[in-house]
Amino acid sequence: MNREILEKPFGPEQIKQREGNFGKMLAYIEGHVVIQRLNDAFDADWSFTILHHEILKDTDEVIVIGELKAGGVVKSQFGSSRITRARETGEILSLSDDLKAATTDALKKAATLLGVGLHIYGGNGQQQGKPLAAGDNGDHSQGPSNGNGGGNGRITGNQYKYMIRLNEDQGRTLEDLNQQCLTMYGAVAQHLSKADASSVIKQLLAN
Repeated sequence: MNREILEKPFGPEQIKQREGNFGKMLAYIEGHVVIQRLNDAFDADWSFTILHHEILKDTDEVIVIGELKAGGVVKSQFGSSRITRARETGEILSLSDDLKAATTDALKKAATLLGVGLHIYGGNGQQQGKPLAAGDNGDHSQGPSNGNGGGNGRITGNQYKYMIRLNEDQGRTLEDLNQQCLTMYGAVAQHLSKADASSVIKQLLAN
């Protein structure tokens, strides 16, 4: 595993922009760029397998669970995509394309657990991915603090759980919440400070 290649920041020409919540532009990396980075770091000796996929009618989205194996390490992540429908009739256009988009989303998220693109998706570029044991999905490796101490440190576990519940009560996905946090504070939900987390919670309550 070549961590120097994995964690190398992407150039401006590789970072794309799209409109997110509140009309703000969000940075992202295209799937083929992540694939090339994995090929470079592992000499193309890696694999990605879809373990499960599901169509959620209530939220009008598809989700997949993907497993990335590379360098003796296994990472699993969810991916999601809105179901695309015809504007005039509301009919589904192509579930296969939606599932492909969710698969790409899962691959990119799994790759971030190896350090790919953390300077974009993690906010200020200070967070770095850490290798985990095979079979570990990495969800707890950089999670919220369990403490509730004073000061303006990292978001507490209670704040994070409350934020997730409020977000779900509004019918939004974790991706929606992370995009909101990235737009407002340049970090995903689990990397917010206590003060920033409080501000997001207040906004969710107001909504």
